[in-house]
Amino acid sequence: MNRFRVGLIGCGAISPLHLEAVSKSSIAELTAVSDIREERAKAAAEKYGCNYYTNYKEMIEKESLDSIHICTPHYLHPVIAVYAAEKGVNVLTEKPMSVTLEQADEMIEACKINKVALGVIFQNRYNAGSKLIKKTLESGELGRILSARMRVNWYRTSEYYTSSDWKGTWDKEGGGVIINQAIHTLDLLRWFINSPIEYVDANISNRFHPEIEVEDCAEGVVKYKNGAISIFQALNYYSYNAPIDMEIHCEKGLVKMVADEAVISFNDGRELTASRSAMDNSEESGKDYWGIGHAAQIEDFYQSLLKGEKPFIDGEDARKTQALVCAIYQSGRERKKVNL
Repeated sequence: MNRFRVGLIGCGAISPLHLEAVSKSSIAELTAVSDIREERAKAAAEKYGCNYYTNYKEMIEKESLDSIHICTPHYLHPVIAVYAAEKGVNVLTEKPMSVTLEQADEMIEACKINKVALGVIFQNRYNAGSKLIKKTLESGELGRILSARMRVNWYRTSEYYTSSDWKGTWDKEGGGVIINQAIHTLDLLRWFINSPIEYVDANISNRFHPEIEVEDCAEGVVKYKNGAISIFQALNYYSYNAPIDMEIHCEKGLVKMVADEAVISFNDGRELTASRSAMDNSEESGKDYWGIGHAAQIEDFYQSLLKGEKPFIDGEDARKTQALVCAIYQSGRERKKVNL
């Protein structure tokens, strides 16, 4: 079997997780990389034994690719995705899909029209703890979800923003702590609750980073149509990247997740747990809070292509989280409840 020919665009901080996963795949092969900074593209190409480009369009034109991985600044995700789709190339993009819901819809439509797959990275759904929680909630053993809460208290320095030409901006990053840091936990909680959203009521503010346009703090309520109420708090001026924590209160038990470890306590005294294994710890390199799910999601994406199925986390699914993020920003800016 010929392996899928893969091109990666954007050789920055997140790219090694993609590069490692593709290099170890039995059904995909890294064909080329692209970055506007030639030294980064060249370094990645030399390490992984592939071609490199400083123009992604040239790479797509010349390399007969089956798919691309988008690891660029947020505002470029829809631009690159639409271009690739029009060339008949499948797309796997880092989160978020885009900085606006309209651009996310453009990505979905372009991939649909051109009959290519669109996958979006939300790797924490592949953690053992996440899978246990989802399976147990779907089984009905916990009964109805009553409420939930999540907290992301992380740390980002001023240099984190000032050393970048896109972070901390509305037009290029699309926001701050919500769209870049808390989005993974918001996605997990939305996935767990598994109900359309009724409304969002949120506050956003900048309390510690005067050098940026966007929020470094957000809190609010998300009301789901199944009756569940979720509370969120996110900020990036804590003294370190504290483990995210989440709780889901159900009729028949309580779900707790700290980092990627899950504990499910039933009212009858039973308990289920899941956490990262020693083997998992060795599978991926990178920042600990990214988790270990990139390799699993990337391999799953190529298995879906092989089977002719839509990706587990496709554009339509990821759009729901994009809509939630955009509603949080709209509510925070307009200081009012936003109905979805």
